[in-house]
Amino acid sequence: MSVVAQTKTQTATRRKALECGFPVREISSLAEHESWRKEVHRPLYHIHKWWAQRLGSVFRALILGVLADEDVDIWESFYQQQDFTGKIILDPFMGSGTTLGECAKLGAKPIGVDINPVSSFIVRQSLTNVPSKQLETEYCAIESDVKEVIGSYYQTLDPNTGQTIPTLYYFWVKQVTLPDGEVLPLFSSFVFSKNAYPKRKPAAQIICPRCWGINSGRFDAVNLTCGTCSHQFNPQAGFVKGQYITGTDGKRHKIKDLVAATGQPPAHRLYAIMALRPNGTKIYQTPTEYDFALLAKAGSALHQEKLPLPDMPLRAGHNTNQAKGYNYNSWRDFFNDRQLLCLGLLLRRVLAIPDKALREQFICLFSSTLEFNNLFCTFKGEGTGAVRPLFSHHILKPERTPLENSVWGTEKSSGTFSTLFRSRLLKAKQYLAAPTEILAKRSLFGDEQFNGNGKAVCSAPLNLKVTETWEEFTTQDKAALILNGDGGNLPLPDESVDAVITDPPYFDFVHYSELSDFFFAWLKPALQNEYSYFAALDSSHPAEVQDTDAGNFTDKLTAVFRECFRVLKENGILAFSFHHSRPEGWLAIYQAIKHAGFHIVAAYPIHGEMKVASPKSATKEPISLDAILVCKKASQPATAPPDIIREVARDTAKFASELRACGAILSQADVLVIKMSQAMTLGSLAHYSITAMQNLLEQCAAVIKGSRSFVEKTL
Repeated sequence: MSVVAQTKTQTATRRKALECGFPVREISSLAEHESWRKEVHRPLYHIHKWWAQRLGSVFRALILGVLADEDVDIWESFYQQQDFTGKIILDPFMGSGTTLGECAKLGAKPIGVDINPVSSFIVRQSLTNVPSKQLETEYCAIESDVKEVIGSYYQTLDPNTGQTIPTLYYFWVKQVTLPDGEVLPLFSSFVFSKNAYPKRKPAAQIICPRCWGINSGRFDAVNLTCGTCSHQFNPQAGFVKGQYITGTDGKRHKIKDLVAATGQPPAHRLYAIMALRPNGTKIYQTPTEYDFALLAKAGSALHQEKLPLPDMPLRAGHNTNQAKGYNYNSWRDFFNDRQLLCLGLLLRRVLAIPDKALREQFICLFSSTLEFNNLFCTFKGEGTGAVRPLFSHHILKPERTPLENSVWGTEKSSGTFSTLFRSRLLKAKQYLAAPTEILAKRSLFGDEQFNGNGKAVCSAPLNLKVTETWEEFTTQDKAALILNGDGGNLPLPDESVDAVITDPPYFDFVHYSELSDFFFAWLKPALQNEYSYFAALDSSHPAEVQDTDAGNFTDKLTAVFRECFRVLKENGILAFSFHHSRPEGWLAIYQAIKHAGFHIVAAYPIHGEMKVASPKSATKEPISLDAILVCKKASQPATAPPDIIREVARDTAKFASELRACGAILSQADVLVIKMSQAMTLGSLAHYSITAMQNLLEQCAAVIKGSRSFVEKTL
């Protein structure tokens, strides 16, 4: 064998650090800290809503692991500035762009692909380096042009002075008409405002069901006399319980049936206002003729103005049918007249910005504002960010007591155009200029690395050229290639990327394109002339991987993984995060890996998301762990251990112990994630058939399901 051939063989067989181990305990501890305030620690990936956003600290460690050689300690290198110049990382499901940002921070060149137009647009905006000073200047110009007119629709009269003061929030309640003609509000409780920590601060605001007067009382009061009409009532006993409403005649009716019979979205009644006095005091008050006249004025102005408003219908789907069941058949139905008017005025002004880069930054900010300004928002309470946004539950849930926010906002507002400009857009650009990492152990690193607020400075400023073609990408030293399209059909040469790191779409339930249509409906008229993918009817695509059918999901994911196999260098790694609560979800992933030509060489459990996150908080056995599956191009099969179930149990216990050592509290579902990932690894190394893997996964799941004490035994 020639020297050249021998060197090539040695390079091809040299392992990467991620194949040899991963600092599960250290990175999980860091990731848990990040997960509490992801938007604060890594604002780059949070300029706009996206679903299932992964943690930057985890992906930084993953990228280190797939690029560094086996003799490199990932944890010891974590806070060191790296320079992987010349290395290329691909993410075929880029989502909010976490892989791309972390890749660039380590000096490598990222390629991000997503089939969803909204993802492609927001990642492009997050990585585009527009100077903060330019953004500030343009923001002031927008403020000068539209703040006053928008603010004129969000004001009320101070009952003490008779002067106009800004409104923070309007409290609405849906109403239904019973068969006998009685109209009732959908209150399950008459306590409409309380502190986020009511046991510490029990004061609350309570609406009277007879005169609609506002009363102060305790959040847990069960007997109250209205200060306006002297009506005695139980504040906890509203008209609604579960899916039913009870009329004054004692008859129960299913709410959905009453709404469906009308053929229209439910009517709303405005019953309270939170306003802001000049001294910064917040007051609650009952709406007056002034407030209703202002609503009427907004409705009249809306019909007179020519505004860029959405006209897209809702399509039927797993995540849209709940809203359609309440007769929300158009995305425009998600807003009242005042919101449509003020959002339309704001977007029209943004679209008038002549500079394309600046204009698109503010279009992105505008789209982000939509999440907090619609009739599917609710009130979180005093003492916290007041607005619970539309997608806090990852579904389109018609809220019975929606909260109307103020579109432009004040210094006391949350989720408004002005506040999100400071907290999201500017913070993201500041992070590009000075990327940081959450500090884990100060004593391990030199003081010169730290910026004084508990964060390590270990990346150079990010000044990437955002490109759209492989040819342009390869001519730039510092560039990101962002593509919209099918990850199963990439415009990339064979063996052109060093590693693939991603987070595939979830097997079922949350269908991103159904939800992202909410934003697409507004972005389409604003961007269809700039980007061809916004000229589509909606944000869906026939090749999108998410599918409730396991076979379809597997086939589509296999196509993407096969394309990853084609563009990945011979010794490159495919690493991705995954979790699921059922064996069929894991089997679908195994099939895709196997059919694409990969095998799993290692799997590591890692902290993925808080258990108290809204989509998980109501789950009996929430999953807070992800499994990192490390794959390489298939090789000769290894020998399966004689007792694979015992081997899986031993590996599960080892990882569970590591996680427990850093304070993790594992649910039964978390243990299942660990166990399934270890079974997948051992079975894949032995080249298990699909049937054999199915049997193994079902056996592992049965052990956990059959013994509630399994978690304790494992730990």
